[in-house]
Amino acid sequence: MNQQEIERRVARAHELHESGFNCAQAVACACADLLGIEDETAFKMTEGLGGGMGGFTETCGAISGGCAIIGFATSDGPHNPKTKGATYKKTRQLVERFGAQNGSTLCKELKGLTGGPVLRSCPDCVDDGIRITLDILNAS
Repeated sequence: MNQQEIERRVARAHELHESGFNCAQAVACACADLLGIEDETAFKMTEGLGGGMGGFTETCGAISGGCAIIGFATSDGPHNPKTKGATYKKTRQLVERFGAQNGSTLCKELKGLTGGPVLRSCPDCVDDGIRITLDILNAS
């Protein structure tokens, strides 16, 4: 995937987020067509992941949406459950890179809800989540 295509997907994720999609939905829906997933399916399967897992402010939704996409891309499905090691490796890369870049992977810390400073806005988390996800998919 070239840089122009990456930027198009980042812009689409921002548009989706601005229109009301949660962070997980924005990342997943901006990547869904790469894997033959309908937007509606990606939207529905990531709805509960926004706000740090259902508004619980734990793992950032942008990470969760990226993990869903990576899992779909990497898994061979239920007939071959042996692909989870490769899936875990790629999702760990996403989580590690996102955390190193932003100082946390937790929604509440990123948003400054724990009394600390705001580390990253939701739109910026969406940007980071989709860029890292696409980079990992491109490396596959």
